[in-house]
Amino acid sequence: MKKITFALAVMAIALTACGQNKKEMKTLVAYFSATGTTEAVAKDLAAVAGADLYEIKPEVKYTAADLDWRDKQSRSSLEMQDKSSRPAIVKDLKDADSYDVIYIGFPVWWYTAPTIINSFIEAYGFKGKTVMLFATSGGSDIDGADKQFHEQYKDINWKAGKLLNGASQADMKAWVASNK
Repeated sequence: MKKITFALAVMAIALTACGQNKKEMKTLVAYFSATGTTEAVAKDLAAVAGADLYEIKPEVKYTAADLDWRDKQSRSSLEMQDKSSRPAIVKDLKDADSYDVIYIGFPVWWYTAPTIINSFIEAYGFKGKTVMLFATSGGSDIDGADKQFHEQYKDINWKAGKLLNGASQADMKAWVASNK
């Protein structure tokens, strides 16, 4: 009996030690949402992924007039015409370096991500981190943004982004699982 008890104790210690070597991946879902659509998707994604949730906030909030894409002089139109535009963001993400996996969400503007996403990436870096983009859109896909960011920020370990319009929890779970 003593031999069996001793063997079980050794196995328990070995299994505990093995479990300690397995690092838990810390995940973040960061999003910019101008109207609330992307925010709702980000909340669902964070719940499915077991991730922390973070809102990318502009220092100066966007008004309805700022978001009028039909007005060539609106704030969003001017930002998107100038690829070097980097709208100021509220920098309050704590321990950004502690995240291993980052999902970054946004509404598609002019076939790509709003330039505030560049502001966010450049503020926190994410060098060597695994990053996936997700987006919401009224009619565009995410391919333009995915290609642009993969080329622009080569120090990031990019995985394919996904358009999450109307995505079910099952769709999100499958996507999250495919990124592990």
